[in-house]
Amino acid sequence: MSASMGFPPDCERLEMRLGEAKQLFLAIDAAPFRERDLDPRAEEFIVGWAQELRRDAPLGLVIRLERPSPSGDDAAVLPLAVAEFFRDRAAAARRRLRELLRTGRISLVIGLAFNALALVLADLFSGQHYGIVQESLVIGGWVAMWRPIEVFLYDWWPIRAEARLHDRLAAMPVQVVAG
Repeated sequence: MSASMGFPPDCERLEMRLGEAKQLFLAIDAAPFRERDLDPRAEEFIVGWAQELRRDAPLGLVIRLERPSPSGDDAAVLPLAVAEFFRDRAAAARRRLRELLRTGRISLVIGLAFNALALVLADLFSGQHYGIVQESLVIGGWVAMWRPIEVFLYDWWPIRAEARLHDRLAAMPVQVVAG
């Protein structure tokens, strides 16, 4: 079988050479191949490779097996297992993103309420002898806004990028080649 069959012409290909198909999967996972987790080293290798490429580059994976399984179903099972694994990872990243944004919204409501209260109290301490109390309340109110600002400006981007990368990996064609 040619390693270029089924890949787009400008596809970035990763070739993995394994002794047998089970090396791709986590050894302690007793689930059938299609539902198993990839071995963490294999996952890190595939994800690291994909992260180094352009974000719009089509991806493809060629798995070369020195000893194909006796049943001969590697070419059917492995592509499905790899796709399922990365679909699950993308879904997990999206769940983390939803939870982060939910936490950010709650933090924003709490931060805004605390900030409003702190500013009202600071206004009550506007006399000349209460300058440090007034400034402390104003600073404390704005510090309460730190976490929601951090969530909505910075924290969600990497999780979204991770989900998109896993979507790309789930959609990549996977070919299994003997030899």
